[in-house]
Amino acid sequence: MTDDLETLRDRLIVALDVPSVADADRLVATLGDAASFYKIGYQLVFSGGLALAGRLVGAGKKVFLDVKLHDIGNTVAHAITNIAELGVTFVTVHAYPQTMKAAVEGRGDAALKLLGVTVLTSYDEADLEAAGYGLGVEALVAKRAAQAAEIGMDGLVCSPIEVGAVRDNVGNDLILVTPGVRPAGGASGDQKRVATPADAIAAGADHLVVGRPVVAAADPKAAAEAIIAEIAEAVSRR
Repeated sequence: MTDDLETLRDRLIVALDVPSVADADRLVATLGDAASFYKIGYQLVFSGGLALAGRLVGAGKKVFLDVKLHDIGNTVAHAITNIAELGVTFVTVHAYPQTMKAAVEGRGDAALKLLGVTVLTSYDEADLEAAGYGLGVEALVAKRAAQAAEIGMDGLVCSPIEVGAVRDNVGNDLILVTPGVRPAGGASGDQKRVATPADAIAAGADHLVVGRPVVAAADPKAAAEAIIAEIAEAVSRR
């Protein structure tokens, strides 16, 4: 069974990792109907990205607000309550139990989907050890995934390397969003745990977050369409 084109496009989230709203507007215009879902992260949030999020929602696009909240519970809960009013589809918090519980409380009955960030894709075993964690990447991702499911989160952000194991552990109850996706032959940049779009979908990812391979492409629209075609092929084989 294959998804329709609109659903396939929604599975690609283009990361608007650009310096300004003007740059983001140009990219969105260039992509046209090749992309329907956009990620706004820290770089753009602090240069007018929240207003852009509202405009994109108003234009019928979906928005993933990637702010990775992590603070005392009261602060997180109130922040999520306000974010829910923006009309975005996804927002991230770090997958610490107290933080996730506060996010669920703050969201209430709103349609906003809460994603827990397990372990950043720029981290490897040595990075976790240097940060003082006693668990390796795989074990920490598994632990946080189980906690997220129990607390009532809607989904997780995890690398394509762990997504298969996470899917096996949580079944279809959680949305799995996968950054660190690079087309075959593409440079990994500062990402340490990466995979191709086809491999990530085959492993169980619901959405792929792709930035530089689209944003920095000579033809961003063609790059996005090629990734969607790869997603479609992988979906058809599942």
